[in-house]
Order: sequence, then structure tokens, then C-alpha cells
Amino acid sequence: MKKGDLCKGTVVEVLFPNRGYVNPETIVDKDISEEDKKTRVLVKGPLIPGQKVKFRIKKSRKEKCTGILLGIESRSQLETKSEEDLCPHFGKCGGCTYLSMEYEKQLELKKNQIKKIFENVIKSDKTYDEIYEGIYGSPNMYAYRNKMEYTFGDEYKGGPLALGLHKRNSFYDIVDMKDCKIVHEDFIKIIEIVREYAKENNIEFYNKITHEGVLRYLVIRRSESSKEVMVALVTSSQRDYNYIKLSEILQKKINNLSGFIHIISDKVSDTVSCDKMDVLYGRDYIYEEILGLKFKISLFSFFQTNTLGAETLYSKAREYIDEGMGGKVPKTVYDLYSGTGTIAQMMADVSKKVIGVEIVEDAVIAARENAILNKLTNCEFIAGDVLKCLDDIEEKPDYIILDPPREGVNPKALKKIIDYGVESIVYISCKPTSLAEDLDILQESGYEVVRMCNVDMFPWTVHVESVVKLTRAGL
Repeated sequence: MKKGDLCKGTVVEVLFPNRGYVNPETIVDKDISEEDKKTRVLVKGPLIPGQKVKFRIKKSRKEKCTGILLGIESRSQLETKSEEDLCPHFGKCGGCTYLSMEYEKQLELKKNQIKKIFENVIKSDKTYDEIYEGIYGSPNMYAYRNKMEYTFGDEYKGGPLALGLHKRNSFYDIVDMKDCKIVHEDFIKIIEIVREYAKENNIEFYNKITHEGVLRYLVIRRSESSKEVMVALVTSSQRDYNYIKLSEILQKKINNLSGFIHIISDKVSDTVSCDKMDVLYGRDYIYEEILGLKFKISLFSFFQTNTLGAETLYSKAREYIDEGMGGKVPKTVYDLYSGTGTIAQMMADVSKKVIGVEIVEDAVIAARENAILNKLTNCEFIAGDVLKCLDDIEEKPDYIILDPPREGVNPKALKKIIDYGVESIVYISCKPTSLAEDLDILQESGYEVVRMCNVDMFPWTVHVESVVKLTRAGL
């Protein structure tokens, strides 16, 4: 096989997060040798074991052969759901990968991927199976997402206006959303209303190539507890439209609409940002409750996208934390990468003081407001980079909780965390591969992994959350 060859084969193994090994069976327009048939090609793309796939060779070397997925030729034996149970956009949008599988099979597949990552990473007198407690499923398998960001565009170059998610492996083409299994029906209803309004008023979408046009994004947040819905329309400033009429339509047709916001953003990057914000109706936040605590969530606040799944995740974290305390009440707990302070506030009733550190200033402001909302007086939230802030905090920690972004903990910050020498650390991670790298360093520095589990916060996707408890070796 050579670079550029178009091949077909069977998926034999799936690796986190979005790749797997394929055994090639044919090369289009060429004969395939018996040696090539024995080659395992590492193919990038959403895969399920047993699928017949088409792929193109990207690199062909003796020690490693890689490819890019072009399409699924036939289903795997694991894909047992009927077409009626699938989303009409399944396979087209970049969201769900495992929707065609039964949920228990999906959990088993994720569990096996995790084992491949951590089985040789965790160094302990106990076996991996003694430490690993399994994967906990999401309380809601469907309609679990409380926030979505949709993009305006076209389904193909020169096509009519579309509003939805990006097509898989495409920067420009948009799937015109008509249904979705992972959001509440209100999301689809709002999409339909906004899309129809834009078409009736001939409002053009913002073109990412020419940087001309108006409509950019539609952001929707919905509270699981209060059922409140907040909608934000993001546009450029190139044409001045009055969206009051759209606001009035949404008020009539969407129950529990708490706010409609118009945001102007002229930044070139393909991300939701804000140059100017106008609240055209209601307010620019919603309320959510989790584990008995109430949180005020603004449009840009970080909050776990699966509310009930977050309760499962934080309950496991709290269980690990309580066990690590051994009945003691720590003087000071560090919640590093604290976001809007959910975990910190969860720890307030069993700590003398909790200090949260978060680089996103808006999240810190929200955390402080939420602490007041929950009548908590022993929580302090600091805005800044963990690496720099650790040098300025006078109180030393008795316990540390880590919940870093996908890339993990900055190595220099991790060294400072290790130097505190706390007896226990609980590490929450949304990316197993970066967690594995950090666990290597923590274990080399005298910490031991004693408990670990996963929580499926993102059913039907390749993603999964991990919770790990570490103690200083010998304790």
C-alpha cells in the first residue's frame, strides 16, 4: 500500500477518542498482497468494531500505516437499532457516533477503550480490575444536553440557508437540523422558528470565506430543573435588523422562555463571541439546581452540558473526597480549574474554607454570585491562571480537587500541586489521554491511584468523563 491508495476493510479495534485499526481487504484499482492484508491501518474517524469502511492511505511506513475515513460501507454486528430509532441526520452531522448501538453496548465499548489507555498506566499492587469500578450511565440517554450552539450557513455551496451543526469533517457545510436525539424538543422548535423568520425576511447568513453576511450562530440553554429556556442570536453588524418581532414570536411559541438576547460579533474566528449584547426580552441568565445547590447560569458561563449526568459525576467525586478525608474536616480545600464553582460549593459544608481558581473571569464572577445565592460564606474564588495563582495563595491546602480543561494540567502547575504533599487528590477529567499523562507524573512523584470510574456524560458520542482518587503512597 502507498500514500493515496483508496482501500476497503473491516474495523477490528476502536481507540479513544476517534480512531481505530482497520484490516484492509481490497485496494481500489490495484491488487492487494497477502502482506498488505495483514497490515493494521490506524484510521482516523468515528468507527465501530465490525464495520466495513472505505478509507484513504495517508502514510505508509514499515512501522506505521495511517489512513483517513471516507465512508461506512456496511454496518457492524453491534449496530442493532432500526432506522426508525435513528436521527435523520445520523452519520451526517459531527455529533453522534454510537446512536445505532444499544446503550449498554456503547458503555461496554467505552469501558474497553478506557482499559486500553489505563491498564498499563496505573502502577499499583492491585490489579486494574480491582481499582477500576466501571462506567456509570447517564440518567437521561436522550434529550440530555442543556446547551447547544448552532451555526447558520448552507448545506452545500450556493444552497439555501441552513441552521444546525457542521457536517462531519466539514468546516463550511451545515446540516439543516430537523430533529435531534440529544436535545429537548424545544431546541428543534426554536431552530424552526428562527430559520423560517430568517427566510421570510431575507436575512442572509455570514459567509466564512468572504466574511460578508449577517446571521452567524444560534445559542440555546435550557434548565433541567426550572425548564427555563434562554435564546441568543449572534449576528454581524453589517446590516441593522430589528429582531423584536422574532422575540415576540418566540415568547408566544416557547414555554418558559426566560430571555432572548441579540449579540453582535464581528470577530473573524469561527467561535461564539460578543462585541455587544442587547437583551430584547427577559434576562440573560437561567437558574439550574444540582445536588441541592442553585446556580445562576449566564449565556457564556461554563456548566456541565448534562445536568443529571453531572449529579452522578459530582456524587462520585464527593464519595471519593469524603473517603479521602477519613472523617476529618480539612481546613482548606483547593478546587483548581473551578469553573462556576459547582464542586467548590459542593465541598463547602465539609470544609472550613474552599478556594477555587479559574482563568475565565466571567465564570469566577458567576461562582461568587452563586455562593451568595446558596448562602455560603466559606468559599473564595480567584480569577487567574492556576500556575501563577498558586504562588499568591497564603493558605496551604489540606485537600486538592482537579478538574482541568481537555489538555490536562500545565506540567509546571502540576509540580506545584505535587509539592504541597496533600494526602489525597481527586482528579476529574474529560479527556482520558491527557489524564493518563498526568497520572504518570503523579505516580512518579509518590501518589498512588486507589479508585477510578467513568461517567457517561455524553451518550452516543465518543466522549466520557473520568474520576480518579489518588493518595500519597504508603498512607
